[in-house]
Amino acid sequence: MANFVYEATPALGGSVPSPAYTGTFIPEIWSGKIIEKFYDATVLAAIANTDYEGEIKNYGETVKIRQKPDVAITAYTPEVTLSVTRPSVAAVDLEINKGFYWNVALEDVMEVQSDINMLSMWADDASEQLKISVDTEVLDNINADIAAANKGATAGAISGNIDLGATAAAETVNKTNVLDYIIKMGQVLDEQNIPETGRWIVIPAWFASLIKQSDLKDASLAGDNTSIMRNGRLGMIDRFTLYLSNHVKTVSDTGTKYHVYAGHSHGLTFASQLTKVETLRAETTFATLMRGLQIFGYKVTDGTAVCELYCNP
Repeated sequence: MANFVYEATPALGGSVPSPAYTGTFIPEIWSGKIIEKFYDATVLAAIANTDYEGEIKNYGETVKIRQKPDVAITAYTPEVTLSVTRPSVAAVDLEINKGFYWNVALEDVMEVQSDINMLSMWADDASEQLKISVDTEVLDNINADIAAANKGATAGAISGNIDLGATAAAETVNKTNVLDYIIKMGQVLDEQNIPETGRWIVIPAWFASLIKQSDLKDASLAGDNTSIMRNGRLGMIDRFTLYLSNHVKTVSDTGTKYHVYAGHSHGLTFASQLTKVETLRAETTFATLMRGLQIFGYKVTDGTAVCELYCNP
């Protein structure tokens, strides 16, 4: 605030002088530009199918997903009495029982003083933060539903001798063997008859760094000579599209251990709806409220189509 110094009051009948300004006025200028904000890459939309997304509307709903049963094949001999089977398989329940929300207030005073559409900017930020929160939630909780033959020290539905790491015995990955582990995960999926097209692997930053230091230094050898895209896509190795994520599941056990997942979108289902986005006047202050609710559910619908490497750098 500027400082004003007044002279002593003159004798009666004298004139009152103008106030003497002695301070320096420094105005505040609010820029119309915003510092760019960079968000973590999100991968869920690339690794999961959303086949049932259009069938949900409300939190708490359950989507019944039907599966193809196994038809029994029996050897035939002449004059044999044919046996009758009735193929059936239990439906998989996709529960829409997760949700995240945001609720922000724009004070009227702020709105008057701002030349930026604050609510629009906050809505954009909320959208990105929701993606990050959902990615983290899913990647933290799918490992329990992966088929037993697709993880652990004896992985492989046929071979049973592929070591992908186990509790208290994580595999140590370095630049020399990093490609070997990717190929091993490919073999695990091969032994489960998982299609080669559409496979993915989600890796942490240190894992990606080791790949770049390995014999596969040239990005073009991975089938993609472009830089990392917005969804963290790195390229392809052994039929896998590689995605980088800072939200892979970690465990603190004599150092940090990582759950590196690979699979096919057939194995992981995700459904989400942004059910509410609304603005309203606040009751206890002079402000406009903006809030939104996203509900979602996820399920490993086929545990044979996802595998896991438990490792550390």
